[in-house]
Amino acid sequence: MRHVGRPALLVSGALFLLLPLTSAHAAPPTPSAAPSSGSTDTYWTAERMRAAKAVKAGPVDSADGTDGTDGTDQAKRTTAAAAPSKPSTGLPIVGTFFWSDGKGGKGAGHFCGGTVVNSPGRNLVMSAGHCFDGKTARPNLAFVPQYDDGKKPYGSYAVKPGGIFVDQRYPAWGRDAAAGLDFNFIQLEPRDGKNVQDAVGGADLLVDAGYEHDPVRLVGYPANQPHPLECTDRTERFDSSSPGIPGSFLRIECDAYSGGSSGGPFLVKRVSGWGIVGVIGGWKTGGDTDDVSYSPYFGKDVQALYDKATDGREPVTSRDVLDTAGTWRHAGTLAAEILRRR
Repeated sequence: MRHVGRPALLVSGALFLLLPLTSAHAAPPTPSAAPSSGSTDTYWTAERMRAAKAVKAGPVDSADGTDGTDGTDQAKRTTAAAAPSKPSTGLPIVGTFFWSDGKGGKGAGHFCGGTVVNSPGRNLVMSAGHCFDGKTARPNLAFVPQYDDGKKPYGSYAVKPGGIFVDQRYPAWGRDAAAGLDFNFIQLEPRDGKNVQDAVGGADLLVDAGYEHDPVRLVGYPANQPHPLECTDRTERFDSSSPGIPGSFLRIECDAYSGGSSGGPFLVKRVSGWGIVGVIGGWKTGGDTDDVSYSPYFGKDVQALYDKATDGREPVTSRDVLDTAGTWRHAGTLAAEILRRR
């Protein structure tokens, strides 16, 4: 089970609103330790990031009242050893998210992985849909590429107000019934005038690429690890036999991907750079054991959501997760847009 707590935003004032939730590769430049003037980059010091607690939550029940376990899959787990994982320094295109409670870092946390994907706006990260369902307000929400035990070689990037794109069937149907839609796209603010893809590069989003890939590089940020975790293995197709969790998913056997790993990418090597074929999520929100991980299949629904996230349309019916100084700069615009669409 990889589920984690999810932040959200409530814009306050005279009006209360719940706001909504392929390009050429370039070699990432040498990381710069120079601080940015951005609010999240200034806030997230090494001490605060190290003090942040990885967020985990309890298990999610299946809609049909069962545990959702497929007997065939269980048999596979007991007859084949999972590939070994190991701590690493990570990849520039992969990172994790941080938030605080606005009280000097007390109660700060980090959760879920994310991957920069190549996009026209050069500001897009992909993660798991269940990481952002909009139930708890969290200030200073930021994405930190290649985070590693207090180090942020590329700084931090604030999530853009109104920049969370989730397929609206996912919250409407629930995590089990809509397990095949457990993905999202997140727009980030520039840092010192530079978009995240310009700083770290990006992965190509691979749609309808099939279920079986070999080798696949799995990257995650488990709650019990100060460093990113990596593993290389192959993926196969997993067809759920549970009526409450329908669909087909990518499945990979890598050990030690415990709570907090959600949203981490399934990466395949390209001629230049990486392609992303999955994110830890989907069946049982990514896996009900630490040694087997799942991903929704990237088909037409992923492509449709990517298109929404890259053509400038604001997802005003979903809830946002940002509470930084940038929020107030954009709140009036978003409120006007919501009222206009009514």
